[in-house]
Amino acid sequence: MQTERRSVFIAGGTGYIGQRLIPRLQERGHEVRALVRPGSEKKLPAGCAAVMGDALDATSYASQVAPSDTFVQLVGVAHPSPAKAAEFRRIDLPAGLGAVAASKSAGVQHFIYLSVAHPAPMMHAYIAVRTECEAAIETAGFNATVLRPWYVLGPGHRWPYLLLPFYKIAEWLPKTRDGARRLGLVTLEQMLNALTFAIESPPHGIRVMGVPDIRSAAA
Repeated sequence: MQTERRSVFIAGGTGYIGQRLIPRLQERGHEVRALVRPGSEKKLPAGCAAVMGDALDATSYASQVAPSDTFVQLVGVAHPSPAKAAEFRRIDLPAGLGAVAASKSAGVQHFIYLSVAHPAPMMHAYIAVRTECEAAIETAGFNATVLRPWYVLGPGHRWPYLLLPFYKIAEWLPKTRDGARRLGLVTLEQMLNALTFAIESPPHGIRVMGVPDIRSAAA
């Protein structure tokens, strides 16, 4: 079955996930434009149209979001850790809230937000910022997909493979099963599949994709 062609605007297109998502979408026939700072446009995959602006200042790009029907918000601090609490509020929060506002004013039909799994026993500042952005999405009232991975395994992000045996045990035990599944590890390929699925299958209302959903999504 042929997939309906989407016009996708991506914030975070030069990042770890964005650089890999863009060519995948292009191969599937979607039009992709990505937000970049002046001078960084060469970091985008070939064929992707660059939109100049600052992800932390929505007024710098809001007028250029239209006519995209889908907005994908991937901007965030690289390699999150509890020590980066101030950076989350300085970068992730304005980027997320600004993207919501810009999408709303542009009449975007589907907003996709890369959040984080919660509740969790750690990363409280990171989760708080992502939760605040999720609340803004709900208030905006448009169709949205919120993806909640915990950790994405891939090139340069492989050390958690050592934890896989412990996850298997935790998923087997009734008392720890729910938490282990919610805070489980996903692969980069699973993440790309889930994002592609979200883009090509917009919901009515808000759809939340936790770790089990991300693992099972098929693009």
